[in-house]
This record gives sequence, C-alpha cells and structure tokens, in this order.
Amino acid sequence: MIKKAILPVAGLGTRFLPASKSIPKEMVTVVDRPAIEYVVKEAVAAGIEQIILVTHSSKASIENYFDRNFELETTLENKKKFDLLKEITEILPPHVNVISVRQPQPLGLGHAVLCAKAVVGDDDFAVLLPDVLVKDSSDTNDLSLMIQRFADTQASQIMVEAVPDHMVDQYGIVDVASTPAEGRSIVMQGIVEKPALGTAPSNLSVVGRYILPAKIMQLLEQTPKGAGNEIQLTDAIAMLQQTEVVEAYRMKGQTFDCGSKLGYLKAVLHYGIDHPQLGESFKALIQELT
Repeated sequence: MIKKAILPVAGLGTRFLPASKSIPKEMVTVVDRPAIEYVVKEAVAAGIEQIILVTHSSKASIENYFDRNFELETTLENKKKFDLLKEITEILPPHVNVISVRQPQPLGLGHAVLCAKAVVGDDDFAVLLPDVLVKDSSDTNDLSLMIQRFADTQASQIMVEAVPDHMVDQYGIVDVASTPAEGRSIVMQGIVEKPALGTAPSNLSVVGRYILPAKIMQLLEQTPKGAGNEIQLTDAIAMLQQTEVVEAYRMKGQTFDCGSKLGYLKAVLHYGIDHPQLGESFKALIQELT
C-alpha cells in the first residue's frame, strides 16, 4: 500500500500576495489551523505514514509547525491549559513522520516531485498539491479510495472533479471515453490544458491529487522542459501512458482552491460552518451579516 506522500510547498504563492510576501501561503489559517494541516490530515486519514515536504528556504515555518515546541508545551502544562496542549501535541499521530527536501530552483511541479526521488526510493507514492483542500464527503476519504484502486489494478490514479462546461478553459481537462460515477475510476487517454470552450474532451478537471508508481521518477529525469520552461508532471504522466494504464478517479468530496483569495474565503466559510466548537456561532454571524 501507499505509505509516502510528496507535498510540493516551495512555490512563492504569487496569487496570494501581499500576505505570502512574508507568510508561506500554506501557513495561512483556515479557521484555526494552517491550510497545510488539512492536507496532511487528509493524507494521514488515507494511511500515509511519511510526509515529504519539497520546500524552499523561506518556508521553515512549515517544518517548525510539524515539529515539537517543548518550551510552549511546558508553558501550557504549567498553566494547566491541557486542552491547548492536546491540540498542539496531537497535530500528527506518533507513527507519522514529516521530512523535508529542498527544491533549489523553481523548475516546475515535475521537478519538485523529482527532488524527492532519494526519499521515495523504489516505493510508489502519492502527490498532494497543498493549494487545494479536499473536504471529504460524509462517508469517504477520496485519497484512500484512489490508493485502494491503485493497489487493486496497479494503474496510476489522477483525481478529477466535474466543473461547469463554461469553465473548462480554466483547468487541465482529462480525455476519457465517458464520465465515471463519483468514487469510480476510468482509463484516461490524456490531459488537455485549458481547452477552448466547445473543444474540451470532457468536463472533468484535474484536482491536484495523484497516485504514481516509483518509475515516474525515471521518466521525470527524461522529461524535457515544457510549458513555462518548466518540467511538467503532466508531461511525465503522458510518457507513462505510452506503456501503462493511467486512470482518472472522479472524487466524491469537495475542493477549495486556497491558492486563490476567493477560494480561500470559500474554504473558511465551509470549514467554519462545520467547526465543532465555532460552527453554530459562525452560522449565526453569517445570518446576522446577511
């Protein structure tokens, strides 16, 4: 089973300026915890035991967040603030570890994944883009279903969601023979980046969750620079498709693009409403404002 997940967090977050000038966009809080924690918890819930951060020198606060802070813990213990102590010591289960590797140059998502090659070794792995939060449906962790499908078929999995037809030109759209039911996978012919309206092969957009075989690392090493003069993960996946089946998995949950300001506000709204302590008061506040 898949036990390792790569989280590329080295990006500069230009869509989130000016906040991201001094704060990593992954550390901007959604209600009461940084966005990156939601992504890590999604991975852990799917059975991931090793989180590999592909990071940058300006992102040390992300590594610090998942580390222990003994001074703070001691202070909270001495002040008998045990609820807060529990919150900060249980961010990660004991069996899960977080390590980081550096991406020395901003050469694209494919290059970021390749930076983790030495850590991944011969293991198959997941990739989770931290800009996107995936809120599970009531009974499903989509990433765990992707992992199970990969275990059953050995076919790489690319998470997709249906978008309105008038918005397909804003996304990478997968080429499939038909639209699968939510929670199901279908063989993928390819990915079309931001197709013109009326030309898209489907309305299924790539979400930012991947289950990939270890051999993709060798393909990434052979992948020439593509769009934006960067090494693109989609180009390596296209090479993989020449010899192996790659499937599109249609998610059951809901996504929030926290790389954009409006997507971030939408995430705050939805996660705030469902917050176990703040939810009811937050709903009342929304009703008051409207």
